Amino acid sequence: MATVRRRLNVSGDVQGVFFRDSCRQEAIALGVGGWASNRPDGNVEVCLEGEEAAVEKMISWCRQ
Repeated sequence: MATVRRRLNVSGDVQGVFFRDSCRQEAIALGVGGWASNRPDGNVEVCLEGEEAAVEKMISWCRQ
């Protein structure tokens, strides 16, 4: 399987609601690596790396 990396800019109610920690827990469960960082504009920047199917699941999770 090929490894892919995707960067996301997640907006909405994502700061102060444990979004980054929840994202970390979901990524661990899916075997995806990466990081999430609060942005000054209130969004969260997320970098995901792993098997393509798992990364796509994480992207779907972030959209919810």
